[in-house]
Amino acid sequence: MPLPRRADRMPEQIEQGQDPMATEAAVFGTDASAEDGAPAVAPEAPAVAAIEKVAAVPQAVTLVARITDGGRTIPDGLTWRVFETHTDSSGDLALAAKSDEATAHLELVPGNYVVHVAYGRAQTTDTITVAEGDNQKALVLDAGAIRLNAQVSGDIEIPINLLRLDIYSGGAESERTLVAQNLAPSDIVTLNAGTYHIVSYFGDVNAVVRADLRVEPGQLTDATLYHKASQVSFKLVSEPGGEAIADVEWTVKTEDGQTVFSNIGAFPSTVLAEGDYLVLAKRGDQTPYTREFQVQPGAGEEIEVLTTVGAPPQG
Repeated sequence: MPLPRRADRMPEQIEQGQDPMATEAAVFGTDASAEDGAPAVAPEAPAVAAIEKVAAVPQAVTLVARITDGGRTIPDGLTWRVFETHTDSSGDLALAAKSDEATAHLELVPGNYVVHVAYGRAQTTDTITVAEGDNQKALVLDAGAIRLNAQVSGDIEIPINLLRLDIYSGGAESERTLVAQNLAPSDIVTLNAGTYHIVSYFGDVNAVVRADLRVEPGQLTDATLYHKASQVSFKLVSEPGGEAIADVEWTVKTEDGQTVFSNIGAFPSTVLAEGDYLVLAKRGDQTPYTREFQVQPGAGEEIEVLTTVGAPPQG
């Protein structure tokens, strides 16, 4: 271990009138008043400097990481950070070294350090004591990977621009933290082994599916989540199959009256979860034209709202 610097060992203050020889005795552990007229004996300055110089010489440190205990070393994609054990002015551990090499070759002054390695979103931390000579350390991430996808029930593909996936840590809802956000289908994410909460969004209204999945060390977990939902488009027409009328204000409500979609235009579209809905189409100050409709899982459907009284066409 390196000796503390003399400044670190000095008393915080010296009272006025204090015997300088007594102060030196306090610093170096000698007794300035042992004998009348006998000077206090302090360690020779050159000897102390030599010891400090040896302790301050950086030593070689080699760091590697493995997915599992006993597995092969990870060939790329690692980020290493080595921290000192004391904090800096902001209260964080002071960064001593960093490397983006799979096998990190560093030089560190002898002492104790905290080593952190990240591989994708998997990470681990351990300690290392650097001594004189060649120092080596292998960290085990205990990690796996997950590849996610989502479809509409019936194996109907979802347009990539309408699908996004989030990964949260496992546990109770109030304790979950976001791990990865806005993932595209088939993205492979490296994670520490454990249970994760997956959320799939089809569109941006109410088609949401959730699942808890387990990531095993050294394995790729493939998972597909299924939505009971459909793309829905609307148009206001004067007769079945007619041209869409422009400048229409649209509102879609659930059975309990909650508004889930609103838009202005001739031919708006959205994604809705399976269920019963009411759509209102309004032009200016006119009374809204309405129609009840049902959404079932599928590739998509068009809902026509008639401006004339009568049975609505089948969407």
